[in-house]
Amino acid sequence: MRNSYNGRGSRFSGSRNARPNRSKFPSKNRRKSNYEWSEMDLIRTIEQTKQFAAPREKEYVPTHTFEQFNIDFRIKQNIKTLNYKIPSPVQDQAIPYILSGRDLIGIANTGTGKTAAFLIPLIDKAFKSRNDKVLIVAPTRELAEQIYNDFRHLSSGMQLFSALIIGGGGMRKQIGDLRRNPNFVIGTPGRIKDMIQRKLLDLSEFNNVVLDETDRMVDIGFVQEIKYFISLLPLQRQSLFFSATVSSKVQEILNAFVQNPVQINVKKRETCANIQQEIVKIERNQRKVDALFNMLRHEDFRKVIVFGNTKWNVQKLSDELVSRGVKAGAIHGDKRQNQRHMILEKFRSDEIKVLLATDVAARGLDIKNVTHVINYELPKTYDDYVHRIGRTGRADKSGIALTIVGA
Repeated sequence: MRNSYNGRGSRFSGSRNARPNRSKFPSKNRRKSNYEWSEMDLIRTIEQTKQFAAPREKEYVPTHTFEQFNIDFRIKQNIKTLNYKIPSPVQDQAIPYILSGRDLIGIANTGTGKTAAFLIPLIDKAFKSRNDKVLIVAPTRELAEQIYNDFRHLSSGMQLFSALIIGGGGMRKQIGDLRRNPNFVIGTPGRIKDMIQRKLLDLSEFNNVVLDETDRMVDIGFVQEIKYFISLLPLQRQSLFFSATVSSKVQEILNAFVQNPVQINVKKRETCANIQQEIVKIERNQRKVDALFNMLRHEDFRKVIVFGNTKWNVQKLSDELVSRGVKAGAIHGDKRQNQRHMILEKFRSDEIKVLLATDVAARGLDIKNVTHVINYELPKTYDDYVHRIGRTGRADKSGIALTIVGA
């Protein structure tokens, strides 16, 4: 039977044929090609997740308003301009501790408002004490750039300066920005290390440090860089640590980084109840790209992220879709930073409706109103799967996550 979209945004033929697994998670011992789980593991896990999906949680009632935080009135004005209504759970719980100078461990997923949770109090601190310097380390260029943009909005009119230090960006501009002695340095591990080795960045000057999405930095392979940075930091500092999970390698970093920290945990569950997860099974005589193209033709697919596993496959698929008239663009490691930035901005502004990405390129992406996430290629791990589908269904909106199998 040929698979086709039924017009209701929920079911594709074949999705009922998968059998649930009695165990909650896929076997760690099974391997297929280079994957840590097999296609059947994936199908069973998704069906299991759907079968035992948790109900929607009660709406969080914050204990503070933004007006109640002891921060400069200019930041409060900027918060209003950004249309932040009430603090999110991570903001509500973290901001008072950070303002009091405590080290903090925040267990939180992306999309929970954690960027503002650390930027708001650190901007206030740097504004009131101009000698304070802040280093923020993020796993990917895109996330670092998002933090940089959020900083500029939240610190508007406060005469605080920042430098964005990321691979793929213009080295001359970044060196110039560092020589201006910025209050905030925001960057990725590789480029930060490069600037240290060029003696353009002295970490002993930074008494406020944020490691954001530390588990992702570990996944990508930046463990040694992070340990190196920690060894160069002053002992007297405020250390803020954010991660969705804490593996043994992450714990090693944690032990060396924070002192007498307070811990907050606002991570709800692995997959959100408002993300509808489906399996799309296609027949052997049907090309996978044809199945994808048929999906994207439906009007319900308004803003779609499609995930592949390699730079080459993602670019090839993007070129194929564009040749068929789909407004699409790809981001991956072979793209220059200005190209990736341009494509992301076009996706945000709806100039293109389909963004194709590898896992690494999409780490930390926070894009509003993504209607669908499509796993065109099988994610390597359950954590990768959870990260991918979390690009939709954000801010309590509903979303659909589809995984293509069978070809």
